[in-house]
Amino acid sequence: MKSLQLVLETLQRDPMELAWPLIVLVLTFLAGLVIRRLILRTLDVWSAHTRNRPGAILADALRGPLIIWAVIAAVHFSIQSSDLPEKITASGAKFLLVLWMISLTLMCMRLAGAIVRHYGNQAPGALPVTGLTQTLAQLTVVVLGILLILSALDFKITPILTALGVGGLAVALALQDTLSNLFSGFYVAVARQVRLGDYIKLNSGEEGYVTDIGWRTTMVRSLANNLILIPNAKLAQAIVTNFHLPDKRLSVSVPVSVSYDADPDHVEAILKDLLHTAVRDIPEILADPAPSVSFDPGFGEFSLGFTIGFQVEEFSRQFAAKAALRKLVLRRFRQEGIAIPLPARTVYLEGADALALRAGERNGPVGQGQAVPGALPQRKDRS
Repeated sequence: MKSLQLVLETLQRDPMELAWPLIVLVLTFLAGLVIRRLILRTLDVWSAHTRNRPGAILADALRGPLIIWAVIAAVHFSIQSSDLPEKITASGAKFLLVLWMISLTLMCMRLAGAIVRHYGNQAPGALPVTGLTQTLAQLTVVVLGILLILSALDFKITPILTALGVGGLAVALALQDTLSNLFSGFYVAVARQVRLGDYIKLNSGEEGYVTDIGWRTTMVRSLANNLILIPNAKLAQAIVTNFHLPDKRLSVSVPVSVSYDADPDHVEAILKDLLHTAVRDIPEILADPAPSVSFDPGFGEFSLGFTIGFQVEEFSRQFAAKAALRKLVLRRFRQEGIAIPLPARTVYLEGADALALRAGERNGPVGQGQAVPGALPQRKDRS
């Protein structure tokens, strides 16, 4: 309030004392805009010339803060060129310094996230690029920025750190589940047993492609294009099948059944010949290793069983390969006259019902009113 009163007194005494600071304010701001334009244009030209990402990343990070810095510089030089009391200019300078440090922290936080996102996988031994690693990088920048701001405001950091250490235990107990998911996600990311883009299946039944590992949940996209959110703690404790490790290639088997009247050697020769066509016409089936045919499971309840084995590049490609291969097998069997039998059973009856049926076969069909030994009494409907 006292500072505002001093400003009002200055305006009442001589309004022209503020004309020069206003001119300095406008000129400095315009100069800042010109410098901003030159910096951004230089970075854009550099990025277009070298065709790499550093210039584009830096330009995106500086685009907004440069305007704020131009305003801060304009206000600072305007205050310093005025005849305001030293107390006001000192307070204003400290306020502008804190504002500049806040904007610098936000810019560095955005820059850290962009660097981790675009270059994290290129650094040897670095953590995989996930939402968790980006959050950790940005959180580190924010903590450093807060410490610098407190130091600029003449706060003693040591007592604050001591208080945070004492209160950290209570916070850890209150946020036990959240911290469990956080550290579990960090462990999953560091272990590299579940990576972005991997197709996984949990023992609880959830399966899909890993799209992100966040600080609380791991996001999995199912084949039906639905998003499954798995808490990191559950993922760390689950039995996980990773279909992309140690190799993306997947072995696939297609069972084929034929009639007992078919010659197994002939059927096997037909299937092997058909696989040569399948490797050429079905892009999902890999030629190396070569597909195989085996007489397995062999003798079934009503058919002879064969198994066609082949490999595909990746988990989701097996479905198209199976569908195309089944069509080829069906068309070829029809051409060769090989039957694919339907399930059939032979039932043998014993006891009173069987004797009655056999007696009926010898004496002709059972007439109306004739009793059949062991048969249930028939109900007559009354009209």
